[in-house]
Amino acid sequence: MLLASAVVVWEWLNEHGRWRPYSPTVSHQIEAAIRSSDPRGGSVVLGQVDSRLSPYIIDLQSMHQFRQDTGTIRPVRRSFYDPASAPGQGWQWEWENDAGTWTPYDMEVAIAIESAHSRQQTCLDLTPLGFCYLIDFKNMTQVNRQSQRCRRIQRRADLTYPLVSGPSVSSNGSLPVPGLGQPCSCQQCMLVLSVKTGMGGAGGAGGGIQTLGRRSLTMQRPKNSATASPVSPAASASLRPSQTPSPSPMVMKPQRAPTAAATVCHAPLPQRSSLAGLSRPALQRIAMAQSRALIASGVPTVPVKNLNGSSPVHPALAGITGILMSAAALPVCLTRPPKLVLHPPPVSKSDIKPVPGFSHCCRKTTKKQARKGKTPEEVVKKYLQKVKSPPEEDCTICMEPLGGPSGYKGPGVGPVSKAESVGRLAQCGHQYHFQCLVAMYNNGNKDGSLQCPTCKTIYGVKTGNQPAGKMEYHVIPHSLPGHPDCKSIRIIYNIPPGIQGPEHPNPGKPFTARGFPRHCYLPDSEKGRKVLRLLLVAWDRRLIFSVGTSSTTGESDTVIWNEVHHKTEFGSNLTGHGFPDPGHLDNVLEELRAQGITEEDALVEK
Repeated sequence: MLLASAVVVWEWLNEHGRWRPYSPTVSHQIEAAIRSSDPRGGSVVLGQVDSRLSPYIIDLQSMHQFRQDTGTIRPVRRSFYDPASAPGQGWQWEWENDAGTWTPYDMEVAIAIESAHSRQQTCLDLTPLGFCYLIDFKNMTQVNRQSQRCRRIQRRADLTYPLVSGPSVSSNGSLPVPGLGQPCSCQQCMLVLSVKTGMGGAGGAGGGIQTLGRRSLTMQRPKNSATASPVSPAASASLRPSQTPSPSPMVMKPQRAPTAAATVCHAPLPQRSSLAGLSRPALQRIAMAQSRALIASGVPTVPVKNLNGSSPVHPALAGITGILMSAAALPVCLTRPPKLVLHPPPVSKSDIKPVPGFSHCCRKTTKKQARKGKTPEEVVKKYLQKVKSPPEEDCTICMEPLGGPSGYKGPGVGPVSKAESVGRLAQCGHQYHFQCLVAMYNNGNKDGSLQCPTCKTIYGVKTGNQPAGKMEYHVIPHSLPGHPDCKSIRIIYNIPPGIQGPEHPNPGKPFTARGFPRHCYLPDSEKGRKVLRLLLVAWDRRLIFSVGTSSTTGESDTVIWNEVHHKTEFGSNLTGHGFPDPGHLDNVLEELRAQGITEEDALVEK
């Protein structure tokens, strides 16, 4: 009998609909719980192997993650990958976030990066995966193709994810025959067989189950799971691949005598010839069976209801209930997660007031006006100092020695004398080929500004490619969570769809504008009004939005946020885009500073 192997990665669903991987240590813990002597077990306590995940419990019966202090529920899934891929070899790929800590990539992205790295590629474009980023392996950076923002990345050795083996699907699509010629009788295999048989009888997939690439058998996301709050359980252990642990997870489960059902499941691993011929209902039925086959049915549950509303007593009740249920060895499954509050209570027109210190309540932008007069060469020379003796270094734009000619051979750049072939940026001191800087300028907005590709210092006034639209702002008589002593500033952005201009990725092609008008909120405090003034500067410079590929939906040629975070949740913080968030205003000021907007640029109302 042929055996197939795969590495198992447990993942959780975040608020953007993306599956985020648990660390290898946590995945080992969950797999150990599945292999325990009584597979009817209940809830796996993640804090047993990672103290940072102490609030979290995974209920294996319902395939959900539960946070005890808030009552938040998120779907989880058990995914299978090639043992030769990044998770099977113990390599983690991570990017540096705004807080200076490292965040792991989604598993499929990490696998693509590791594959390109192993092939010794110099760079990798993540656009086919739905992300507008370029991975530069030589500099170990990630570059946003729209904003040109650069982040560091790292490749880190870690514990390998757990390896599992099982009988593979035969070439004709039939299920394996384990043991003494008898088919496996576990729920998963029986249901896969029944689904396949039913489809064959209906004349649907008579040729067997066809290829669909890597596919995880998971439970479908509940409709109300979109209201769950963000969780950050993707913590990684600092172990090397050779240090394979023997986790002893604490598995909360009823104490029952093992039965014949506790034998090993011979369910086939999701192969590359597994699920393509199945319809969506069939896939859903198989996913349900796969999760329940891991933990046998019959485990009692105690649903917790009536958790509506935004009162702080509800998370407390949810946490107490979760702790009591865990102590009683019961799976933790809430039937109703906390409520998402996107908008404030209805506000009458008479209650809407201007923001104090602002004489207007609306700002419009029009299409970009072409700047005349200076050529690209003249703009670049304005920010450069001459270099008589170039250092023995490479130009970080073309990666050719500064002492030699520029590696750029494209159009739009004329010849240059040897005395002017290398220049030093006046403020930061970084040196480049003059022709490389001109080519970089021509590839941007050509707005008279220049940004150092190494340290991101901005020369001149940076502008973006935000489409024409309208920004409204006013005060409403409601307080944001965490700001009970002041009212709230509501900002309404409205950008219609249109045709891309010469500054956009695909000139002449239509672009979409999803989710407009977009409502955002600030506290009506002194610092909140300071942030609003700087946001107005960013709006005038067309830096709030851009046209590109959405990291949430993967849609291209659409209006997207441009790395200046906004709060779009008024009365809750279940998606991470709400209040309370004590550091939000300072973070926005820092993000605006990265776009070249400081307090000195604060708009003076006319």
